[in-house]
Amino acid sequence: MAATHVEKPPEASLDDFDAVFDTYFPEIHRYVAQRLGPDHADDVVAETFLTAFRKRARFDPGRAALRSWLYGIATNLVGKHRRTEVRALRAMNRHGAAPDLPGHEERVTASVSAQSLRPALAAAIAALGRGERDVLLLVALAGLTHQEVADALGVSYGTVGSRLSRARTKLRAVLGGANPMEGDHG
Repeated sequence: MAATHVEKPPEASLDDFDAVFDTYFPEIHRYVAQRLGPDHADDVVAETFLTAFRKRARFDPGRAALRSWLYGIATNLVGKHRRTEVRALRAMNRHGAAPDLPGHEERVTASVSAQSLRPALAAAIAALGRGERDVLLLVALAGLTHQEVADALGVSYGTVGSRLSRARTKLRAVLGGANPMEGDHG
């Protein structure tokens, strides 16, 4: 599960919420779809931007960048759907990966999405605690830096590092020592 490089868009202002939506919707949607699957992504991402719009007056750019703030909202909403995420990961453990989708772009997306994870990795991710899973997937799927993850989740930089380390250790144990954050392991 290699981290996908996401080109960071220029920081938009909440004064022009249409621009915020247009700028960040695609990457937030990709992240949520990889966590919960495409069936739930539209609703969760819509709720993410609705929440951001409603709370825009409370946004503090000194605390977190706009992008990190949006990822934090999305991650919290994914947490509300975590039973769906864990069920999907456990189902992948039982049934294996979904078949390839028709287009190249869909196959590439599917190769890193939660719906196509190999069964052992899916089970291991499902078994992680929410904090470890959130940190791991913000780094692996969204390509956020440790500081961006800290800002998104409202935790310290050190907490991000320790949660990521614990998650990687647990995943390596399941994968027989392979690094779950690099390349293809199958």
